[in-house]
Amino acid sequence: MPENYVTSQTEKGNISVSEDVINVMVTAAVSEIEGVAGLNSASNTDIAEILGIRNPSSRGIKITSDNGEAVIDIVIMVRYGYGVTVVGKKVQEQVASSVEAMTGLKTRVNVHVTGIAFDKTDMKG
Repeated sequence: MPENYVTSQTEKGNISVSEDVINVMVTAAVSEIEGVAGLNSASNTDIAEILGIRNPSSRGIKITSDNGEAVIDIVIMVRYGYGVTVVGKKVQEQVASSVEAMTGLKTRVNVHVTGIAFDKTDMKG
């Protein structure tokens, strides 16, 4: 399967960064954010994984390129008790900061919250 790259042009040439590399950076950044229960995936991602089109390690993360800018869509679940928009903003800030610092690419981060996760200790019954 050929790798996809996000490419930016500089005065000295092009810099191409593999989407897989950016995926690792995004996963690491998201894992450090309090209130994020985990990455989630849309059903179409699951079908793509079954067909072998998409790597399971990229679950919940979609990376595209738009005029040299990395556009990162992240699908997360938020832990019960945390503000959804507060956590979403933290994800945007942390991911953009990490990816820009490590790659030099301009980034746009879209966060999609698809659910709330409850700790087992919070569940009664």
